[in-house]
Amino acid sequence: MRKSADLYATVSARDSTGLVAGVDEAGRGPLVGPVVAAAVILDPRKPIAGLADSKTLSPLKRERLFHAIQANALCCAVAQASAAEIDQLNILQATLLAMQRAVAGLRLPPKLVLVDGNRLPVLPMRAEAIVKGDAKVAEISAASIVAKVHRDRLCAALDALYPAYGFAKHKGYGTAEHLAALALHGPCPEHRISFRPVTQARR
Repeated sequence: MRKSADLYATVSARDSTGLVAGVDEAGRGPLVGPVVAAAVILDPRKPIAGLADSKTLSPLKRERLFHAIQANALCCAVAQASAAEIDQLNILQATLLAMQRAVAGLRLPPKLVLVDGNRLPVLPMRAEAIVKGDAKVAEISAASIVAKVHRDRLCAALDALYPAYGFAKHKGYGTAEHLAALALHGPCPEHRISFRPVTQARR
């Protein structure tokens, strides 16, 4: 992967006429809780070393970068779509909704939005989808870190409310431990009822 300085140059070349926001999500695959999206506009005068796809970083490194992003970015916003909205809309549409909300929550309006993946939410400004953007574009890397840390904290809070499921450990993914707890206790109010393992646990 290219270094952060190269990533900033790439974004600058894309659009030099206005602010660029990166957008990414966390939590599409888990069986519980909201899907979270973050939007970040970095300050090119304050580069942040070590930005990368959040999945490649240790929890400690993600936390450190989360604080660095909060301190140095021009602005960032976090939004989510609830488990109920996921069940109503489906996970893809709920993810796009969370991304819309995150962009709308930015204090500064971006000229261009760069979104990780191959699908775009409906936005009032120009947007581009970038496959594996969280490993290619600094703004998207930053958004992936913010979204991941925020969702992990939500899972810790859910764990405190529903300790029988082990949410703090597996973050809601369908691990053997989680599936065993579902079979034993049934779903909690934050489970995604439309996801097959949860549906099966209700029978």
